[in-house]
Amino acid sequence: MEFEVHPLTPGRFEDFADVVNPNRRSTHCWCLSHRISAGEIRELGGESREQAMRCLSERDPAPGVIGYADGVPVGWCSISPRTAIPRLEASKLIRPVDDVPVWSIICTVIRGGHRRRGYTRPLLEGAVAHAAAQGAVAVEAHPVDPDGRMDLTMAFVGTRAMFEAVGFDVIGTTDAQASKMPRLVMRRSLPG
Repeated sequence: MEFEVHPLTPGRFEDFADVVNPNRRSTHCWCLSHRISAGEIRELGGESREQAMRCLSERDPAPGVIGYADGVPVGWCSISPRTAIPRLEASKLIRPVDDVPVWSIICTVIRGGHRRRGYTRPLLEGAVAHAAAQGAVAVEAHPVDPDGRMDLTMAFVGTRAMFEAVGFDVIGTTDAQASKMPRLVMRRSLPG
């Protein structure tokens, strides 16, 4: 299997949509909840969340990366500088642990019909490589550490084991919870 990761650009928008919203439902997730408010959605694209995300796909750096298995879009990872994610930046529950200018992963998605095939690891590795290529010095994520199985029907914040597998270390905890579990602060420092 060949796995490639590419930044979301206007030319790759349909691939992104195939992963996060294959039925193109207007009220379904377009990976905007942490990035912009309802008012900003209207400013960017009228009433369309899809159009707002299309506008964000034109920005540099891209709001995330798409993973392809043998040319088929199968994964999405929302990754960008923490400062480009206003709701995370303003969060009183997920505060920065220090002054390091981190990039943040706020969600990962593996497309329905393609899960449990080992795509998450190369997707995350590609996301970290993308951040490094853009000059990032560190990448953070805020996963949970579940005792058992998690409901993974939609995008999720990830698990501790998932991020440890690609070189992230726990550096703290947050005051936020997901699925009634505390969220961790995990970081991977990058060379440079």
